[in-house]
Amino acid sequence: MDSVRKLVSLSLAACTALTMMSVTAFADEPYQPYTYDNWDTAIPSQAGYTVQKTVSGMEMKLDRLSDPNDPLFYSEDASKSLSEARDFFVYKDRELWIADTGNNRILRLNSDYEVTGRYYYVSGQSEADGIEAIADGTAFKDPQGLWVTDSPSTGKQTIYIADYSNSRVVRAQVVSDTELKLEQEYLKPTEALYTSKTFNPTKVTVDYAENVYAVVKSVNTGSVQFKADGSFTGFYGANRVEVTAKVIAQKLWRKIASNEQIEAMSRNVPVEYANFDMDSEGFIYTVTEVSTNTDAVKKINPAGYNIWDNVVGDQYTFGDHTDAVWDMATKKTYSTKLTDIAVDDNGIINVLDFETGRVFQYDRLCNLMCIFGTENSSADQRGTFSTPNAVETFGDNVIVLEGSKTRNDITVFEKTVFGENLHKAFELFDAGLYVEAKPYWEEVVKRDGGYTYAHIGLGKADLKNHNYKKAMKRFEIANDKKSYDKAFEYYREEWLQSHFTGIAVVIIVLVVLWIIRTVMKKKKLTLKKIFGKKPKKWEEGLDGLNV
Repeated sequence: MDSVRKLVSLSLAACTALTMMSVTAFADEPYQPYTYDNWDTAIPSQAGYTVQKTVSGMEMKLDRLSDPNDPLFYSEDASKSLSEARDFFVYKDRELWIADTGNNRILRLNSDYEVTGRYYYVSGQSEADGIEAIADGTAFKDPQGLWVTDSPSTGKQTIYIADYSNSRVVRAQVVSDTELKLEQEYLKPTEALYTSKTFNPTKVTVDYAENVYAVVKSVNTGSVQFKADGSFTGFYGANRVEVTAKVIAQKLWRKIASNEQIEAMSRNVPVEYANFDMDSEGFIYTVTEVSTNTDAVKKINPAGYNIWDNVVGDQYTFGDHTDAVWDMATKKTYSTKLTDIAVDDNGIINVLDFETGRVFQYDRLCNLMCIFGTENSSADQRGTFSTPNAVETFGDNVIVLEGSKTRNDITVFEKTVFGENLHKAFELFDAGLYVEAKPYWEEVVKRDGGYTYAHIGLGKADLKNHNYKKAMKRFEIANDKKSYDKAFEYYREEWLQSHFTGIAVVIIVLVVLWIIRTVMKKKKLTLKKIFGKKPKKWEEGLDGLNV
């Protein structure tokens, strides 16, 4: 029965989607937009975002850095383009800071994506060993991550930089458009708890208490945590080991193996983070780049525990839902490899897949909203990527940082009409305002009749409006069995209430007849004895009722 229901629902959804989708949605993008239904099947969808523009070094006006007459002048041979940029950070929706790794510098852009600041070094005395010293301080070397905030203690704009090859995290005050003043360095911990031989930070984030969290290459016990004063406090939010058949077998074998055999076994250790972000409530979100189903994306509370813990029964899937995905545009097979995450002020989660160049967007409840972007099938094709290193939200737009050797730019995605309706619908839906969300879900269905969550949203609205039968149909299309059962329960209760009088009369009549029959049987009475001789047809009719 379930298989038949699934087949019928899929057919209806696919037919509706194909008839309602606009052909131009596919023509404008170098990829076919898709989403997943409740059977984890990839189905065509409308584009939630489209490319607004790409921003290269020329649009950023990086030639200012080599112009002797410009206040931002650094040197006549200063690079006019990005080089293998690894990270960027949006500050208060008005500035964009870039870790221009290959050029050993930090750039600051305004909301028009034009350069307003450049930083090649930090002034002040460094305590780290082996760092290149210049007249005013120390130069950056392969900066790979950054975080910008207003310091709670000083109120000044402060930047934290993961200075990879200098083996340090730098906290510096932004003094001017060209100067950073060193306030604190976070160096390799000397405590025995820190066992790694190196300290090469790749990403950094800071909480409201000014605790510093650094993703460090070769450290798989979680992010390295420091207090504001630079003291090492331990590790935060380590990933778990993925449970596979090999891991289970090796764990059982260790119980009976010799010491020599145990030493020869491969170690089962958790994988390290790739990147993280922090939402407006102070929760840290992490992504793991290695292909894994365990802790691929986590939301960590202050105690370091994953709120999205599949062990307790919650099921969350991020990225593509299968181990290998065939891309029709590039004619290649990919596996999900999540490399960055960005959470906006509304709790919308954007996860960047390094392998496919796709951005997977989720609402605050981890429901998939839309997918956009793809692998770089053509060097001059907008919306495609070969080395997508970072994702951020800038105002209403989503931006992706491309850091390949041949192409270094920023792609700006803006919402389509379909995307606008999606966001409004999910925002109201997540707030429990199902009826208010209904008109937006209806607009979504007009453009994509197969969008699963639109049917769930409309079903919830019908449920709220006591249209239980319509709600059941919506939930059946979406294969939402739990909601369907709830709607059916309400429908059954409503039907019983509306037919209560008739049902009660029938029950009373049946009870009275049963009592009469019981009495007559006990006293051995017949209709002939009670009423005398009656018409044969009438008597036979009553006898047929066993009276």
